[in-house]
Amino acid sequence: MERYDIAVIGTGPAGLEAAITAKVRNKSVLLIGGKGSSDKVAKAHTIQNYLGLPNVSGEDMAKAFLDHATSMGVEITEDKVNAVYSMGKYFAIQCHGGDYEASSVIVAAGMTTMKPFPGEMEFLGRGVSYCATCDAALYKGKTAIIVAYGAEDEEEAEFLAERADKVYYLPQYEYTGSLGGNIEVTCDIKPMSIDYKDGVASLTTDKDTYTADGIFILRQQIAPSQLVPGLTMDGNHVAVDRQMATNIKGLFACGDITGTPYQYIKAAGEGNVAALSAVSYLTELKKATE
Repeated sequence: MERYDIAVIGTGPAGLEAAITAKVRNKSVLLIGGKGSSDKVAKAHTIQNYLGLPNVSGEDMAKAFLDHATSMGVEITEDKVNAVYSMGKYFAIQCHGGDYEASSVIVAAGMTTMKPFPGEMEFLGRGVSYCATCDAALYKGKTAIIVAYGAEDEEEAEFLAERADKVYYLPQYEYTGSLGGNIEVTCDIKPMSIDYKDGVASLTTDKDTYTADGIFILRQQIAPSQLVPGLTMDGNHVAVDRQMATNIKGLFACGDITGTPYQYIKAAGEGNVAALSAVSYLTELKKATE
């Protein structure tokens, strides 16, 4: 498996700037995120305090960010990260579309306000998962529950249903799809808590309790504490120093995920610092192995 110098998670201002800076420093970069810059940027109204881009619309700013990244040879790997594990001298990155390795990681995934359901963290990896396509092979002849937050999750449900006997699909968005067969769709239902006992997973909602062999929670964003085991938090934000370093050696964070102010120019600046810090870390790592 190819091992990248730096993996960057997130394609907002912080992530794109980190990837660009790493490219300038001649490092191999894996940039993981959605296609294009973040919706938060593209949908913004006129922005007046970004140096060099006065009175720019969010749409134009997003295009400028992407054009700059593309001109530097930065490519976006469209995928969703499930977990990042420190393996000592490198990091293992588990995604929906496959697994990757990198010597250093920069987390620039933005801020999520979603909180885990009661029981979610306790049973993560034991009845609870974040990737239906990753674990589909384990559900042959079994039953599964999917809590979905976007229409793109319907494809995961269909993939899982090809292997599982039964899939309960609980959309937390305005569902207009046409899932059928062994997929049972129930709308307007709110998950409340999760339990797992004697090999049976149960999801209690505001209307009923569902039981299955496992539960998949397909959020668009995963809380940092869930994304990286052992990561030190400062409230809902990742705790970092002035070099954007976290408590995990070789792992850096930048942008909204590190705290206020939630400003594009602050995010981009932190992306630059995080990339430079990652480059310095790689230099130290190389010296230590020589």
